[in-house]
Amino acid sequence: MYIVQKGKYLWLLMLGLILSANYMLYQTAIGTTILPPEASPVVLGSLIDLIIMGPLFFMLYRKNFSMKTAILLAAAGCVLARILIPSHLLAPFATITWAGIAAEAALIVFELLFVFAFFRYLPKIVEMVKTNTLPVIFSFPKAVDNYVRNNPIVHVICSESLVFYYALCSWRKTPPDGITLHKKSSFIALQIMMIHAIIVETFAIHWWLHNHFPVLSIVLLILNVYSVIFLIASIQSIRLNPVYTDEKAIYISFGILKRIKIDFQDIEHLIEDETALKSKLSKDTIDFIAKEFDAGNPDMIIKMKRPVTATLFMGIQKEYAKVAIKSDNPNRLRAIILNKINHDT
Repeated sequence: MYIVQKGKYLWLLMLGLILSANYMLYQTAIGTTILPPEASPVVLGSLIDLIIMGPLFFMLYRKNFSMKTAILLAAAGCVLARILIPSHLLAPFATITWAGIAAEAALIVFELLFVFAFFRYLPKIVEMVKTNTLPVIFSFPKAVDNYVRNNPIVHVICSESLVFYYALCSWRKTPPDGITLHKKSSFIALQIMMIHAIIVETFAIHWWLHNHFPVLSIVLLILNVYSVIFLIASIQSIRLNPVYTDEKAIYISFGILKRIKIDFQDIEHLIEDETALKSKLSKDTIDFIAKEFDAGNPDMIIKMKRPVTATLFMGIQKEYAKVAIKSDNPNRLRAIILNKINHDT
């Protein structure tokens, strides 16, 4: 593991060498001149590079090892081989590349089954959310996991569902009482400024761009519309989700951007030393701080006994050992946490 960690960028360099060497060999005039008349051994070596070694180096670089990832990357290597290697040279090995493409197609179909399961159980998921006392931003993903197997595509769909829910369906909701993270900052004002800038930019250049580059104008229009929806959802989700606590845990979210559940029994202690709070946060620390021109320092850092899983945008999950918080009522939040910790001990 030490070698994998220290050689992180070496693996990326090796992957780059594999791709560039094979491109030069088959797609440039220099490469065609050095290919021998009997090129089958060379082609076989290229297939080993693209289907086995390339995926291996990529997984070493990302430190992400799994059978599913290996199959997807190997299948991608098969597709890349069909693009890079001329068909007459690849003909003796066509079965290998088609098998890889078929494997990728099978995995895609398998992933789509989870998507179908999500929409099939959506009415039951919504019903479960309505009966749950947790905020929607926590109860909805929990209900999804209850009916649909934990899956990255499902996480993305769940995340996007929350975006559209908060942007379009949450306007009649009244913000509940609780400790907020944004009211003493200009975060929401900055979001509104960004929405205004996107709308002005869209109206200013869209029609001109449409006359000259129609496809590009449509793509940018879709991206701008989604950006506005996302920013509105960000504002609403932050307003409607103050810090929530029950007897066992504290639920902290910064809107749709990130959220975390912390069991009180897993809290080791609170870090409140002025020097520690003003120093740069470590990589194993997730922050719940309203970003402004000057993000400021946290009021406290929760040190965990063991890493806790946080959910980021697009449903990405990552473990952190510390949680930095800057709230609108730090004294009250500190009292709640300390009271629960002392009660549990």
